[in-house]
Amino acid sequence: MNQTADPAMPPRAAPRLQLLGISKIYPSVVANADVNLTVMPGEIHAVLGENGAGKSTLMKMIYGVTHPDAGEIIWEGKPVHIASPSAARKLGIGMVFQHFALFDTLTVAENIALALDERCTPAELAPRIRKVSEEYGLPLDPERLVHSMSVGERQRVEIVRCLLAHPRLLIMDEPTSVLTPDAVLKLFESLRRLAAEGCSILYISHKLDEIQALCDKATVLRSGRVSGTAVPREESARSLAELMIGRELPVCHLSPREPGEVRMAVRNLNLATIDPFGTVLKDVSLELRSGEIVGIAGVSGNGQQELLKAISGELPLSSPDALQLLGQAAGSLNPAARRELGMCFVPEERLGRGAVPELSLTDNALLTGYVPAGATGMVKHGLIRYGAVKDFARKVIARFNVKCGGEGAVASSLSGGNLQKFIVGREIALAPKVMVLAQPTWGVDIGAAMLIRQAIIDLRDQGVAVLVLSEEIDELFMMSDRIAVLAKGRLSRAVRVADTSVNQIGVWMSGDFEAGAVTEGVAHVPA
Repeated sequence: MNQTADPAMPPRAAPRLQLLGISKIYPSVVANADVNLTVMPGEIHAVLGENGAGKSTLMKMIYGVTHPDAGEIIWEGKPVHIASPSAARKLGIGMVFQHFALFDTLTVAENIALALDERCTPAELAPRIRKVSEEYGLPLDPERLVHSMSVGERQRVEIVRCLLAHPRLLIMDEPTSVLTPDAVLKLFESLRRLAAEGCSILYISHKLDEIQALCDKATVLRSGRVSGTAVPREESARSLAELMIGRELPVCHLSPREPGEVRMAVRNLNLATIDPFGTVLKDVSLELRSGEIVGIAGVSGNGQQELLKAISGELPLSSPDALQLLGQAAGSLNPAARRELGMCFVPEERLGRGAVPELSLTDNALLTGYVPAGATGMVKHGLIRYGAVKDFARKVIARFNVKCGGEGAVASSLSGGNLQKFIVGREIALAPKVMVLAQPTWGVDIGAAMLIRQAIIDLRDQGVAVLVLSEEIDELFMMSDRIAVLAKGRLSRAVRVADTSVNQIGVWMSGDFEAGAVTEGVAHVPA
């Protein structure tokens, strides 16, 4: 018997996007296999998976960066071939990439003008950029040069660029990986408003608490295939993680221990900046001892770049005594000389500073592995021993479960999280005496993040002095012995984790270091 629809019931909205049997195969890896996905208008849909599970490749096919080998894309009820990002934007699809597509020597407004299909001068764009960035809680100066911006600030540029186009489907690949908690909350308010207005959002993140708070539905990928779906609000963070990685979630173990001798000391560092948008460092002092992890919290753009460059040697200091490294005055030494003394370094910008995109993992291992001289066996009598370099790269890939096409794979072919695992693993494998890491788990899935954190803790247990700069306060509390805060170019005193709280560190991040006094091991935080 035929049934007629109830005229009182509104018609069900057609899907905004459907993926039917999408597959993408590269010579060394199956990126996606027979993926089905449906996104409704006004839905915030999470895509979860480990690093290398195929999330970013799938999003790039939707945005026209690459094309499926099999399957069909249905856009608002009609089959489409999305030939390019320009074609995707014309359909109403926008994407915030995990790795930024910005020109360092151009201003914010110039970068955004290049990325928009409409013809608009940077001067005409500037008021719109200010309005949208303020409206969405992502403050930007349109005249600022991108090379002077931190990773977190560059992330804001990518998000604002996308929002200016008024998309009907917004793809966000790790959009909050380097945003502050307040900025994340403001962004979520804006995304909910966009969804309420009918915009669909595809959201990739490894921060499961964000997925639970924001997303209506989640599709989980494992090894390029859909392994399940879930309603995030009905799941726990642990159950989501285990659905994502297919096994029980690992935990970190940080046992109390007494630190040893001072291995790195920054003494009354005052550092001016030639960058008009940079941050002046003011009377920064810090001691880092063997067998301890000191975490530095802070909002991006408060002097992190300047401090990292001063410590790494990218920015030589006028006074050699401003930095003491393993008992030697090292302020005027270049990065290679500091590595010769036993310092290893993981920068916050993995592509460009941490690895050269066009080089293989083997060559990227050599870039920092050739020092200290002879210790790794990569160089002997001035000659490169490529067998030793390849062996080193293979060991890093195996130890840190880096998903790639082998040690010959170019760095740019790896997912962001897998490249991060390789860079961190490379520096750990060099057996440092002092290790400095910036944003060590940026864009890394929760299982790999725990692996990296435990590897850092293991370094500390071996007597290495470890300094970690991170915008993730929970991460710092999980793995640090002491925590300090960098705000407005000033560094607070470093306090034991047991003697402080997340709330107190949050207050200090505003620059008010006097709020909450630590007396005899007890932190007193105002109510």
